Amino acid sequence: MEIFKFFLMGLLWFGANALVLEDDKRALLDFMYNFPHSRSLNWDSNTVVCNLWTGVTCSEDGSRVIGLRLPGVGFHGHIPANTISRLSALQILSLRSNGISGPFPDDFYNLKNLSLLYLQFNEFTGPLPLDFTVWNNFTIVNLSNNKFNGSIPSSISNLTHLSALNLANNLLIGQIPDLGIHSLQVLNLSNNHLSGVVPKSLHKFPKSVFIGNNVSIMYSSDEVPIVMPTHKPNPSSKNSAKLSEKALLGIIVAVVGVGFTGLAIFWIMCCLKRNSEDGISSKLEKGGMSPEKAISRTQDANNRLVFFEGCNYAFDLEDLLRASAEVLGKGTFGMSYKAILEDGTSVVVKRLKELSVGKREFEQQMGIVGSIKHENVIELRAYYYSKDEKLTVCEYYSQGSVAAMLHGKRGEDRVPLTWETRIQIAIGAARGIARVHAETGGKLVHGNIKSSNIFLNSQNYGCISDIGLSTIMAQIATPIARAAGYRAPEITDTRKVTQASDVYSFGVLLLELLTGKSPVHTTSGDEVIHLVRWVHSVVREEWTGEVFDVELLKYPNIEEQMVEMLQIAMSCVARVADQRPKMGEVVKMVEDVRRNMDPRSRPESSMSSRQEVFETESSGQ
Repeated sequence: MEIFKFFLMGLLWFGANALVLEDDKRALLDFMYNFPHSRSLNWDSNTVVCNLWTGVTCSEDGSRVIGLRLPGVGFHGHIPANTISRLSALQILSLRSNGISGPFPDDFYNLKNLSLLYLQFNEFTGPLPLDFTVWNNFTIVNLSNNKFNGSIPSSISNLTHLSALNLANNLLIGQIPDLGIHSLQVLNLSNNHLSGVVPKSLHKFPKSVFIGNNVSIMYSSDEVPIVMPTHKPNPSSKNSAKLSEKALLGIIVAVVGVGFTGLAIFWIMCCLKRNSEDGISSKLEKGGMSPEKAISRTQDANNRLVFFEGCNYAFDLEDLLRASAEVLGKGTFGMSYKAILEDGTSVVVKRLKELSVGKREFEQQMGIVGSIKHENVIELRAYYYSKDEKLTVCEYYSQGSVAAMLHGKRGEDRVPLTWETRIQIAIGAARGIARVHAETGGKLVHGNIKSSNIFLNSQNYGCISDIGLSTIMAQIATPIARAAGYRAPEITDTRKVTQASDVYSFGVLLLELLTGKSPVHTTSGDEVIHLVRWVHSVVREEWTGEVFDVELLKYPNIEEQMVEMLQIAMSCVARVADQRPKMGEVVKMVEDVRRNMDPRSRPESSMSSRQEVFETESSGQ
């Protein structure tokens, strides 16, 4: 009986929570349907809210929505009433970097559990809420870079848990209230129209947080002005007509001093402007990014991250700038970084260098690449374009690249790539390249196929990255050795990548998987070896086991499959481009090798002799 009671109570509790979550779900859908926005959201009434909807965070038990982060989605207009305000358990709300206008919503008073509020970089107008005490859990409030007017409510001083308050760059007037909050660690009231004396309780903050106002700070009996009002001289003063020589000398010295000060300020402003333009670069170069200082507001407004349809990431450029960054490596087209965002999401940010096209062509190419949806293609999630910086954002693959797996340090702790995994890498990469080649009527080219651009998905099949960048990047006069090892012979003369040159690069990748050797490597005697030439020479002279990776020799009964794969690779790296197979044909051939691994589907005869391999490769010379 007791067990039945517990079961019944649990069932009722679960049902009640499900109904409450359904109410939150309906509130979010009403918000989305009634609030115009330029970036699509993956909110669907037929899907689960928690952990699937963009920007939505649920409580641990999955019963309520407690977080809503939608920065840079492109919202514009007034927040529709009776939508967000129905999320009574909401603790985190971020709608920053949108185009939201109108007054601060009155129904936000219903969000009594709010702890973090980010509404900066919008177009809000009107006064701030009069009574902040309804949000007694507030710890961070950022309402900066809007058009709020009126005075700063004194009720803010009652927020005993408040640690950060940012009201900068608004139209606030009046005196600064005495915000004697012991927990307050960060404050910014700069660039408003505030006046009067700064309360003593705020003297612990630097003068910069008050700059751009007509206020002063009192230290004992001395008054130190932050921004001094302009006073006109009194023309009726009799003493003003005559000046002593000492007074005149003092004025001259003062004028010269002011002149030098002005020049110094002008020089500093120029440096700051240059630094703001290079903000993203400097933050990324140092491997770490600081909050909100790297770009100007104009740059943020005009050059935001552009996300593609179906992307469920909830972050913007500001998040990238303050994310911790780890250098992954330098590639053919730029440096790649792993950025870890505040919510724990990891993404790969690539900084593109030597771009050869303008913004319009860049956006068109990114649009094509971003539209490719395939399980063996790493999707382009977002991009950023400004005069001084071009970024792409992709998903982070924790296993690392195929290059790292093949050529990483070999020792006792090394986990070698099995023959099964190598075939799956080849199949996945071939399918991905074939999908790219089918885009735009068969006109798209990858242009940079190499093992460092191949990653493993959750099923251990290869996935290709860096799609289409070759067509928008300036041609590199002297490609680095690793990239040169993948380049088809004709590129040396034409410097133009084609689908046929992609097939050649894929053939080199196959040889890399078979041999375990880099496309260009050195021997113990410092002799430079080109993988394609080396394999050709071994096959011509005499068939030996030297071709295949020693790590594959321990697997029984795979020689026939390795030879079949070697034959496919040789056909792909044929010197004459017209003699190479199409990528769709390569996919079928590689898949056939995989099928032949099953004895029940193995054909009676397979092309396994050294002579057949030699005849195939020599026909392309």
